[in-house]
Amino acid sequence: MKISPSILTCDFSRLAEEIAFVENTGADMVHLDVMDGVFVPNLSFGPPVIERIRPLTKLPFDVHLMMQYPGRLVDAFAKAGADILNVHLECGSPIGETLARIRELGMTPAVTLKPATPAEAVFPYLDQVGLVLVMTVEPGFGGQKFMADMLPKIRAIRAELDRRGLPAEIEVDGGINPETARQTAQAGATVAVVGSALFNAEDPRALAQQVQACGRQTCGPQSGQERQDNR
Repeated sequence: MKISPSILTCDFSRLAEEIAFVENTGADMVHLDVMDGVFVPNLSFGPPVIERIRPLTKLPFDVHLMMQYPGRLVDAFAKAGADILNVHLECGSPIGETLARIRELGMTPAVTLKPATPAEAVFPYLDQVGLVLVMTVEPGFGGQKFMADMLPKIRAIRAELDRRGLPAEIEVDGGINPETARQTAQAGATVAVVGSALFNAEDPRALAQQVQACGRQTCGPQSGQERQDNR
């Protein structure tokens, strides 16, 4: 399972050090949560901040747009250095057109589903995206409890991808730790966004490795150390 640490809970006065911290965990990418204060109550950052931190790492930037009208800023995020650009199905921009523009600009198009949005809502777009993000908490705030009732949604999306032979990844975000990562991986997820569990861990690299060791066939009742030994 790939791991995409979210810097939403990091110290924004020390972004360079926090990006280095993420790299040192062995992360596969960096998750950047962009919030506009309209689609979700909170505000975070936008293209100027992403552009400034882009030279700090070669890890892909996994950019999650919690915005009412993300289509208006697709070009700006491409210029800033986003690699994966993720828009909510529930936003006000036309989804098909927005995904097409994201791909046209060389980024990987992705879509997100809020907890209340059914799996079937994303099915028409599965052949247009490289990643589907299933929120396992309500978007906009860090440190929330994992919603286990999202597991059937992950299974349904995985079954549809497999049925149609489509390669899109399934990412999960919200309340992810080694145990909940194991549950989502068994349901069919392939990428885990980890925030406070990683930044607050006594051994962040070991925690990241436990998450990365999860897979649909390998996530059994092993301990974290056993998973690491099997890598």
